Amino acid sequence: MEKIKAGIIGNGFIGPTHIEAIRRLGFVEVVALAESDKASAEKKAAALCIPKAYGDYKELLQDPEVQVVHNCTPNHLHFKINKDIILSGKHVLSEKPLAVSSEESAELLKLAKERGVVHGVNFNYRQFPILRQLASMIRREEMGKINLIHGSYLQDWLLYETDFNWRLAPEIGGKSRAVADIGSHWCDTVQYVTGKKIVELFADLATVIPVRKKPKHHAATYESQSQVDAGYEDVPIHTEDYASVLLRFGDGSKGVFTVSQVSAGRKNRLSFELNGSKKSAYWNQEEPEKLWIGHRDQANEVLLADPALFSPDARSSIHHPGGHNEGWPDALKNMMLNFYSYIRDGKDPLTDKANFATFEEGHLSMCITDAILESHETGKWAKVNT
Repeated sequence: MEKIKAGIIGNGFIGPTHIEAIRRLGFVEVVALAESDKASAEKKAAALCIPKAYGDYKELLQDPEVQVVHNCTPNHLHFKINKDIILSGKHVLSEKPLAVSSEESAELLKLAKERGVVHGVNFNYRQFPILRQLASMIRREEMGKINLIHGSYLQDWLLYETDFNWRLAPEIGGKSRAVADIGSHWCDTVQYVTGKKIVELFADLATVIPVRKKPKHHAATYESQSQVDAGYEDVPIHTEDYASVLLRFGDGSKGVFTVSQVSAGRKNRLSFELNGSKKSAYWNQEEPEKLWIGHRDQANEVLLADPALFSPDARSSIHHPGGHNEGWPDALKNMMLNFYSYIRDGKDPLTDKANFATFEEGHLSMCITDAILESHETGKWAKVNT
């Protein structure tokens, strides 16, 4: 069978992780990449052993060999590039956020449906095998009625005033930072696992470090400023380092979550707990192979990821025997596997349900982010208008 041909636009932190995950599939080949200039593209393509390099993404979109395009650019470019990908007739997998406003994401969703292209958003946390198992348990009502949902997504990569990144600038990252960047993952994950939708919320945001020292030398994402030798300039910060959000779900259940990018010692800790009428469950992304299950009348238990212990509908998401831990790169691989299998199998995005996040979920995520910003600005509850 001929391999599906893919192209990548943007190759900072996330682009190469897409490429590595794609290459693990076997039936997809990355044939081209695009950067902001030809020299940079050629350097990245040589390093990643990709045959074609374009200094303008529009040239990549004109390449007839490329069937699928990954948008791995900074947030402010997502809308324009996603729109151009759709108009070129190629399938599209976008990094989140899908756009920088719900008006933009709604336009992209409408256009993708009209053009009939396969469309995905990289909400890869829902692809962890243990979360597929938990979702299956909830569907089978093993947990009982889920009454409470609470958790957090904590990081520390922006803890110091000398930490700086393009995500801090609203004109590049968008009006929201911590919520759009990591809160979006938390919301998508719990909505997928529980099958519930967030319909109303109350948000409190804070900029913990109101003035940061921007290095005169560019530092890559997650690169410590101590690794580079440069001076600084003071820059006022207008996006949130922290947020806490009260939630109301469509079925009347309640929840709350906190996001922070200034929590020392927390590297990438997405965690949540579900309290059901029969059992509770807790999961933490930094220990992704474990699911804590809580009981009232018997000893609590820890389920370890093991295909022999998974339900049939969750078993396909785990690829190794129990004890061979699968983590973040494997969840990303599952995202790519499900997305490209959908294309390979000739499924229709208008009628065939996808087992990955589509532009539908990407648009919902933007509506939630907009509601969070509205709630914080007004000091009132805000509805999620889709």
